[in-house]
Amino acid sequence: MEIAGRVVVVTGAAGGIGRSLCRHFRDAGARGIVVADLDRAGAEAVAAELGGLAVPTDVTSEAQVQALVEAATQAFGRIDIYCSNAGIAFSGGEEAPDEAWNQSWRVHVLAHVYAARHVLPRMVEQGEGYFLGTVSAAGLLNHVLAAPYAATKAAGLSFLEWLAVAYGDRGIHVSALCPQGVRTRMLGIEGDQNFLLAGALEPDQVAGCVIEAVSHERFLILPHPEVEEYFLRKASDYDRWLRGMRRLREKVLDQPTGEGESS
Repeated sequence: MEIAGRVVVVTGAAGGIGRSLCRHFRDAGARGIVVADLDRAGAEAVAAELGGLAVPTDVTSEAQVQALVEAATQAFGRIDIYCSNAGIAFSGGEEAPDEAWNQSWRVHVLAHVYAARHVLPRMVEQGEGYFLGTVSAAGLLNHVLAAPYAATKAAGLSFLEWLAVAYGDRGIHVSALCPQGVRTRMLGIEGDQNFLLAGALEPDQVAGCVIEAVSHERFLILPHPEVEEYFLRKASDYDRWLRGMRRLREKVLDQPTGEGESS
């Protein structure tokens, strides 16, 4: 999709990948940038920088997501690209508290559902649109320290795949952004070992990959190209891949805890 002249909504846009997406879409010629975030002050700062519209939004509330879609449409007449980007990180396994599982589900799955429910009918009516969800390489490859994060990211990816199947012939393009480590506050998950830090990218690098992928309408966006190789290995020999992941978990747990940023 050509980005120049488009109206773009980005959630989780007060910092990290979301803020970089807003800046890159603006630089690519978007005529309207809607900056949505639970952090009102952060959203207003990014909107002021870019001449956009700030809409404080809790993406786990369907009413607030609906209000975001309506505010963006009222301000700019339409929505061309919706980036469902908000994320949250909890570590642990089955012992993680219910609230960690519930919050992860609401942010990583239901937020996409609510957005699709309210923005896709408008896009279908206007004859085209783009829905981008920020997932993670964890949605493809799991995460050896964070079951709530990995499981809900995988569910989010599956929902985006479903949207691509259901709406791909109706003028709607769908993409899933699946980076590994990105140098944001979320990189350190609850103080665990930051084994992804060494290969982590800057948010601007990730946003640049998104702009290029949207221009070519690709579903899977992999800022870390090695993720594709890992995914192919997983598909070709699941048991061997699981053995490798067990070795990785043991290695990570044997490392001293890092000092990196935490979300």
